[in-house]
Amino acid sequence: MTRVWLVLPAAAFAAFFFVQPSSAQQPPAAPSPQPAPAPVTVPEIPFDASTDFLKYSPDMNLGEVLGVAVNSKNRLVVLNHPGSPTAGPLYGNASTQLLEFDLATGRFVREIGKHVYGLGYGHAIRFDRHDNLWVVDKGTNAAVRFNPAGYVTMNLGRRPEGPDDPEESWFRTGRGSAPPPPTQDGYFRGPTDIAFDSSDNLYIADGYTNGRVAKYTKGGAWVTSWGSRGSGGPHGDQNPGQFNTPHNIAVDRQDNVYVADRNNRRIQVFDVDGNFKRFIFLNAVYDKAHHPVLGNVPANPPDETQPWTLCITNGPTQYLYTSDSEPGRIYKMTLDGKLIGTMGISGRDEKQFNWIHALACPTDDTLYVADMNNWRVQKLTLHEGRASRPSAR
Repeated sequence: MTRVWLVLPAAAFAAFFFVQPSSAQQPPAAPSPQPAPAPVTVPEIPFDASTDFLKYSPDMNLGEVLGVAVNSKNRLVVLNHPGSPTAGPLYGNASTQLLEFDLATGRFVREIGKHVYGLGYGHAIRFDRHDNLWVVDKGTNAAVRFNPAGYVTMNLGRRPEGPDDPEESWFRTGRGSAPPPPTQDGYFRGPTDIAFDSSDNLYIADGYTNGRVAKYTKGGAWVTSWGSRGSGGPHGDQNPGQFNTPHNIAVDRQDNVYVADRNNRRIQVFDVDGNFKRFIFLNAVYDKAHHPVLGNVPANPPDETQPWTLCITNGPTQYLYTSDSEPGRIYKMTLDGKLIGTMGISGRDEKQFNWIHALACPTDDTLYVADMNNWRVQKLTLHEGRASRPSAR
């Protein structure tokens, strides 16, 4: 039998295997944004912290804690990355555990989602207003919905098959001869978080590789996406609609969509159709000689720091909480971006943080913190009536 081999040039090979997007949109042209504001002095908000309010046995020691979420029944779920009992290479091990606690007593209630196919390296958890728990999994490129009973009721995206190449960073950086592949409707590459508007539409930060926001209906039907990977300029004040690791996402009661554009050192705000509205910056002055908990002291640290997390309160006046990795503070803000105060600093003691990866803010003065590299959850109680002092320059 005669075999015929077809040889394709690299460009044709890429076009053959990667489908062009059908409905991704770029945000409409926006007015030239104003330069990032100058650093401002912000008071410190006094607060108490507890690191032992959750009650569990010593054989349930937490690993890296990537997420915290509180539902309407006063239940707290912790997204934990435990040690794995399985054999094999470290990079191949799944690491996702969903632990539910009763906040009235702190006691452990149950584990959710054992052995669910869409859980591999969970990145974020959120409750919607119906108390469904959503898990956004960076490792399986999926967003999974659990109903209050703990059953999977929806899966968005698709987990890569076992033989597929897991090295998504190759596509992020464009190494080698192949450019990053185009996005595809309904597929994620390294998604990070999820949020919900007043009509229960879903917004997924599609995050580490694709650099966009994906919008679905409440029934899981694809609507559109907006944004692309790109730079925010030297001070984060350029190129609205471009993202460099959209790490968290949130929606306020007016259906404004907030995206923590982490590596561009800014929060971007859009309407539900992806129209750009404004930037928000973490430009509170800080001690630039403070040594990071991980890494060297930067030679030329920027004035604007990186927003990692987003949480919007649901009281009569909504407030925005966010945090950075260094100097490791939590920020309380108005929704238009005015800084009200800061809390904490990076470190390993109580009231210090080592890469805050998520915040839950069930009330204006209570926060639950996923203190990732300290392997714990901290409960913070704010006391804004007390005297405070400005944060360090």
